[in-house]
Amino acid sequence: MTQAEFSNMRINLDRLLSRLKALGQDGALEGGGVCRLALSDTDKLGRDRVSGWMRELGLEVSIDKIGNMMALLPGQEDLPPVVIGSHIDTVATGGLYDGNLGVLVGLEVISVLRDSGYVPRRPIVVAAFTNEEGSRFAPDMMGSAVDRGSLPLDEALAIADAEGLVVGDELARIGYAGEVEPGHIKPHCFFELHVEQGPVLEEEGLEIGAVTGVQGISWTEYTVTGISNHAGTTPMRLRHDAGFAAASISVAARIVAGETGEDQVATVGVTELDPNLVNVIARKARLTVDLRNIDEAKLQAAEKSLTDKIETIAESEGVEITSRTLARFEPVIFDDSMVNLIESMAKDQGYSVRRMASGAGHDAQMFAPDCPTAMIFVPSVGGISHNIKEYTTPDQLQAGANVLLQAVLSKAEEE
Repeated sequence: MTQAEFSNMRINLDRLLSRLKALGQDGALEGGGVCRLALSDTDKLGRDRVSGWMRELGLEVSIDKIGNMMALLPGQEDLPPVVIGSHIDTVATGGLYDGNLGVLVGLEVISVLRDSGYVPRRPIVVAAFTNEEGSRFAPDMMGSAVDRGSLPLDEALAIADAEGLVVGDELARIGYAGEVEPGHIKPHCFFELHVEQGPVLEEEGLEIGAVTGVQGISWTEYTVTGISNHAGTTPMRLRHDAGFAAASISVAARIVAGETGEDQVATVGVTELDPNLVNVIARKARLTVDLRNIDEAKLQAAEKSLTDKIETIAESEGVEITSRTLARFEPVIFDDSMVNLIESMAKDQGYSVRRMASGAGHDAQMFAPDCPTAMIFVPSVGGISHNIKEYTTPDQLQAGANVLLQAVLSKAEEE
């Protein structure tokens, strides 16, 4: 194959759309969405369908002990492979694209190579990781974390859902408790194509996001203890109002985000009052604060600033405020040469592109410490994701898939 033929290879959009639509039938929801929780019966249906496609393409399919599915296309040489990966589990009210796109575009890359008869120097692996969403079993990114060794296999297999059902048992029940050890594939590099799940690309009229890394995450739960009293007879100066303190923390989180800078975000996701009554001053409140930043130093500064403000709130209102860390992950920075590759491949094909950080977690971040890693974003219409209305246009899907194809082919020819 000549260099021109190599550079002109393109994905088959109709085939990609057909697979996305077919996979969307496994756990289909009214209105076009999907509920395919990890290790559920519908997850089994999706796994059966995807592994069937893998085998139809003549790939060497393996399933490891955490249920990750790996499909290998041999290369001309026995070298560490280029890995394309994502997930097919969804949230309870998911769409057709989140995770699924990354796996099915991987299969489309293999299909293009099969159609052309071209065999790359390096093997190519398409991976579908178990329980990326974490909706049924916590933590999220479970399969990729076990694969990369950041979560012990035995610990993951023992995790239970809200009904007490255990990962290891559920893997066996649906027939995906494999025998292969996690991490058996040593990647040359890792790619993940994903919908943005945010509004930036659409807002700026761009087609491709060259993802520079994943934001660090700091989740904290705060419990406020005050004094419950009558709403009408207690003067304002004598109140120790847990509800007011909780509201003040919410405001403080927004102020911290503004003071820290544009990349800082802050979200209060849970607020509960006790008693939750219209005419009673709350004696207790529970709330969560989610802080994220792509810069670790700025994230730490935001954490300290919020802590200082909360101490002032507690003293001023005469309440006790305790905290509990729910999650803490440092930012992940992707390999600059890989980000450059995505950017150049997009420009070479005439697509508009910008560098951007991911605000959500992805399987790719588990691979970044071990091998050169990159992500490609395509727009989410309206910035909507984790929603049955999640949508990316066919032209946008095609653009992202073609950029991935050329990036994978480039890395697959490296010595």
